[in-house]
Amino acid sequence: MIVVSDASPLIALGRIGRLDLLREIFGTLVLPEAVWTEVVEAGTEKEGALKVAESSWISRQSVRDQSLVNLLRHDLGAGEAEAIALARECNADLLLIDERLGRSAAKSLGLKVVGLVGVLIEARERGLVLDAGTLINRLHIEAGFWISEDLRKLVTGSFTEPS
Repeated sequence: MIVVSDASPLIALGRIGRLDLLREIFGTLVLPEAVWTEVVEAGTEKEGALKVAESSWISRQSVRDQSLVNLLRHDLGAGEAEAIALARECNADLLLIDERLGRSAAKSLGLKVVGLVGVLIEARERGLVLDAGTLINRLHIEAGFWISEDLRKLVTGSFTEPS
């Protein structure tokens, strides 16, 4: 399975010391150079940066299609643009991305996307997270990750579909 990641899931999970969830769920991740730069090089002082750099299950790859990157850069940051372009180039099975505009652009290019909320739901379903509520609170407090009440309920398993 080929999974390309943008920076936000790595940064958020790195800040709370739970990068292991990505390894447990996906096995390996591929990062474009811009994401590597954002997470590892620019984030040297941040929690998780060293862990990403030292993880054998995370690799980095250059994007060849710079014209697509340049087109996407009109609306997106470098990391999002390169992650989308790389996912398309390597025919990735999945793109990890949270930014709404980036998710929309990726979907319009036919890519399958999941964000951190989807990762948390999968982790809960696999039994990798014992208390999803506590994990969400840590993500909010320690990583500044905001999640709506409806999504919070979906992750914790207390969400009921409206009738």
